[in-house]
Amino acid sequence: MSGSRRRAALLVALGAYLALVARMTLRPEPAEPETFDLVRTVIAWLAERGAPITYNGVEAVSNVLMFVPFGVLVGLLLDWRRRWAVVIGAACATSAGIELAQRAFLPSRVPTVQDVVLNTSGAAVGLALLAAAFAALAARAGRRREPGPSPQGVDPAREQETQIRGRGLP
Repeated sequence: MSGSRRRAALLVALGAYLALVARMTLRPEPAEPETFDLVRTVIAWLAERGAPITYNGVEAVSNVLMFVPFGVLVGLLLDWRRRWAVVIGAACATSAGIELAQRAFLPSRVPTVQDVVLNTSGAAVGLALLAAAFAALAARAGRRREPGPSPQGVDPAREQETQIRGRGLP
C-alpha cells in the first residue's frame, strides 16, 4: 500500500474510532440501566468466586482500554521523533475536551480528572505497544540480514535456522 493510501486508511480508522468514543462519552446517559445491571451482576459473580474485581476497577480499566487505539492510530500517523510528546498531549487534550463537554452540556455525566489521567495512560499503553511492535519487526528484519554470506558462500544464519527448524523448533 502506498504511503498516501496508508495515511488515508489510518485517518479513516482514526475518524471512525473517534466517532465511537464520542458516541460512548458524549451521550446524555452513559448507558442503558440494563447494561449496568449486567456488569454489576458479572462483577458480583466473579467476586463471589474470589476474583478481586470491583465496579470501580472495571471502570478504570475500561477508561485505559478505550484510549489504547488512540495511541496506536495517532502514533502511526506521526514521525517517530515527535511521536511520544504529540500522542500524549493529543490524548490528554482529547480526554480533557470530553470531560469539559460532559461538565458543560451533560449534567447526568460525571466528569473527572481521573478519567483524563486514565485515558491518557491508555494512549501511552497503545504507543508502547506500537513501539514494541516496531522493535520486534526491526529485530526480525535484522536477523534476516545478518550476518550475510561467508567467504565459502554459506550463510551461517540460514544454516542455523535450518538446523533449528529441523529439530521442530520455531
